[in-house]
Amino acid sequence: MFFSCGGSSEKTTDTDSLAVAEDTTEALKTIKPDSAAPAWAPDIKDEMLAVIEKLASYKDTPIAKLTAQQARKNHTPNDAVMALVAENNIPMPASMVDTSGKEIPVKGGNIHARIYTPKTGNAPFPVIVYYHGGGFVIADLDVYDASAKGLAEQTGAVVVSVAYRLAPEHKFPTAHNDAFAAYEWTLKNAVAIKGDPKMIAVAGESAGGNLAANVSIMARDKGVQLPVHQLLVYPVAGSDMNTESYQKNAAAKPLDKPMMAWFVKNYLNNMGEAKDPRINLVAANLKGLPPTTIVTAEIDPLLSDGRMLAEKLKAADVKVDSKNYDGVTHEFFGMAIIIPQAKDAQAYGSDALKAAFKK
Repeated sequence: MFFSCGGSSEKTTDTDSLAVAEDTTEALKTIKPDSAAPAWAPDIKDEMLAVIEKLASYKDTPIAKLTAQQARKNHTPNDAVMALVAENNIPMPASMVDTSGKEIPVKGGNIHARIYTPKTGNAPFPVIVYYHGGGFVIADLDVYDASAKGLAEQTGAVVVSVAYRLAPEHKFPTAHNDAFAAYEWTLKNAVAIKGDPKMIAVAGESAGGNLAANVSIMARDKGVQLPVHQLLVYPVAGSDMNTESYQKNAAAKPLDKPMMAWFVKNYLNNMGEAKDPRINLVAANLKGLPPTTIVTAEIDPLLSDGRMLAEKLKAADVKVDSKNYDGVTHEFFGMAIIIPQAKDAQAYGSDALKAAFKK
């Protein structure tokens, strides 16, 4: 996300995939919420509501009332998903990727990256540089493991998942600069990680979607090789918190309007920076960017951001495909093991990336 929920410690050990196996179809039918749809989401899908209920059951203090350090200890939507998987005895598909860790040098130190490498197929593989959500403040590679792994498995690509530095310890534009440094590192080291240096795309969720788009812009401006495609999942793309979706979904979960304001306060040095085109992407120069796929969720304050960015990209003559998913919330993309719309969204994004890799 500008914004996700919480975080856990980084690790590079391999885990089973959260991609949905065909034999989980029956298990999916057993996941039902305990209560009726809330007023803020009358059309929410049952599986999505079950996740939201499980997250609420932890009774964590709302993130907007915490310090960043406290917020990182809250339970995450991924925690809720994994709890439901365990409670419903949903089988975990065998992982189709190996994982390893790399340290990437950046200004002022190093950042960590988790490399997902296909277990089958022949190198060199295409490469996706992936940026997680969390509002530039919370979350980590573990929280978004399912998304990165799902993309690697469905595209047959090496995925470089980047642990950029977080605010408020590292204010704007640190995350943006780290994101580009990781992209440049990937260009230079693609062969060493079994990748094709000419077939590199970027992807990201929420704050990470903003970072992925900024990497493309920085590559264009610096004369660096452009990504062949960018997949932006409910990206942070504007600074207006009074859009239609911000108003309609002000009380949504797991992301609400107060959380977004909290993220901004923590990441930016001052509120004037909200108008910086790196944050307010809809006002940026978007000419010459790579073909783009945008995924949005109906029950999300950032829905309007994604829609506006799609229109602005089209106006800048960038090829754009976009798809909105009804009945689901921010953070749904990585929940493919229990939410059908997430399974579809991962396939939609992966198909776009695979098509770009074939050109």
